Amino acid sequence: MSPLVVLGSVNADHVLRVSSFPRPGETLHGRDYAVIAGGKGANQAVAAVRCGADVAFIASVGDDAFGQQIRQCYAQEGMDVSAMKVQANTPTGIAMIQVTDQGENSIALSAEANAALTAEAITADLDTIAQADYLLMQLETPMCGIEKAAFHAKASNTQVVLNPAPAASLSDALLAAVDIITPNETEAQSLTGIAVTDSESAQAASNVLHQKGIETVLITMGKQGVWLSDKARKEGRLIPGFVVDAMDTTAAGDTFNGALVTGLIEGQTLDQAIRFAHAAAALSVTQRGAQTSIPSRVDIDAFLAHQDA
Repeated sequence: MSPLVVLGSVNADHVLRVSSFPRPGETLHGRDYAVIAGGKGANQAVAAVRCGADVAFIASVGDDAFGQQIRQCYAQEGMDVSAMKVQANTPTGIAMIQVTDQGENSIALSAEANAALTAEAITADLDTIAQADYLLMQLETPMCGIEKAAFHAKASNTQVVLNPAPAASLSDALLAAVDIITPNETEAQSLTGIAVTDSESAQAASNVLHQKGIETVLITMGKQGVWLSDKARKEGRLIPGFVVDAMDTTAAGDTFNGALVTGLIEGQTLDQAIRFAHAAAALSVTQRGAQTSIPSRVDIDAFLAHQDA
């Protein structure tokens, strides 16, 4: 059994580069159109595999050409794809992504086959979750499946890591089953009602999440780094990231999450795992696309060695 199970979405990312985001009613010329494998779940699974983790991926794709091809590609990456379901007469999920010349992105999603990853659909995968060390999830698939997986993992002493993206309202029962949560500032505000703008507000938001039963809170704060708050220590701290020239931030958060859990599985301390994840995310934003931008373990280790030199 794999020590890391990722449950989440698979999308075909339709990416278009633009000079700036169009205003309502405005038409802009784009360039460099490409269809790239994406989806937050898939991105995080691929990131973990490329970082060196043994990963089982629970997902749902369509029976279209993209869904068939991506399943083969993930198997070739070294991922256990036996729990990837194929939905008849359904397209694989899609994301329409605009990326500006400054590296910012705007994304519109349609779940399609991802909508089939329900509580009933994952029943056969519960033993895989129970025998894993970590379960990593996001919020691009049905909530009933996410909650069933989280509750079963909690009961089985599998560590639950939740990247609560895209922002959504979550039940207290789900939050109580989470061991590590990794929201960005927007998602933290959605969960707590507190606008995260600095260290003080980041800790205030973290305290709300601790009160809901979450032991470890990591709030990703863009260029500032990550605010880490441990319930037992009762105070948090900012762990800075690395400064690079960003080309495309599409999969930065997903790369961070996949690398973070890989580091923890390897026995790294939380601080070490965050630094490792920072390096992976920094490298990802220097390349275009989602999974096309996710670095290999060799590249991450070389980057960190250069930083330490």
